[in-house]
Amino acid sequence: MTSKIIPPTPSTADYASHGDRPLIADMDDPFALFEAWMAEARESEPNDCNAMSLATVDAKGMPDVRILLLKDVAEGGFTFYTNLESAKGEQLRDNPVAALCFHWKTLRRQVRVRGTITRVSNEEADAYFASRAAQSRIGAIASDQSRPLPDRAIYEQRVAEVSEVYGDGPDIPRPDFWGGYRLTPVEIEFWQDQAFRMHDRLKFHRDGNAWRRGRLYP
Repeated sequence: MTSKIIPPTPSTADYASHGDRPLIADMDDPFALFEAWMAEARESEPNDCNAMSLATVDAKGMPDVRILLLKDVAEGGFTFYTNLESAKGEQLRDNPVAALCFHWKTLRRQVRVRGTITRVSNEEADAYFASRAAQSRIGAIASDQSRPLPDRAIYEQRVAEVSEVYGDGPDIPRPDFWGGYRLTPVEIEFWQDQAFRMHDRLKFHRDGNAWRRGRLYP
């Protein structure tokens, strides 16, 4: 029995009303294609066009996933920041591989990325941490991310105590337990919705210093 809260499968008329979308461009550089799609998403997505799912694996082999924000695409990798002692930080330390998924609903596009993880430099982490709003930095310092919190008031009290120490000025230092990671991809797949679920998929695979690309069945 189908749940009434799940939208119905689109009908022939539904698909016909949208028609086909242009196929994915045959570009040789997946980063150039990603940046072009991100630029379009920045114009079309109402919230957080840089939001992505990050999938990791814990010490028992159990997968884990959550949404966070991409903060840079440079030096051949995708960069994000977090508490290094959080659940994802511990998982990335013990098993430094991960997968990302970007989904831009209004564009009906998806990008999937798999690769290896390395820490960004302290200088990069310092620079990004300094760019955050003062209260965001204070919240990060006060948080034992992913650990049990008996009462929200305890965290609010810690935030107040850290605020007393640093105020809202620019000189709020990055704590040692907070930093960034860069995912260096070995695979990047671009997905474009098409009518009747005959989707277009273009996959890039790293071959040494070069990329090989090819299309996949929907």
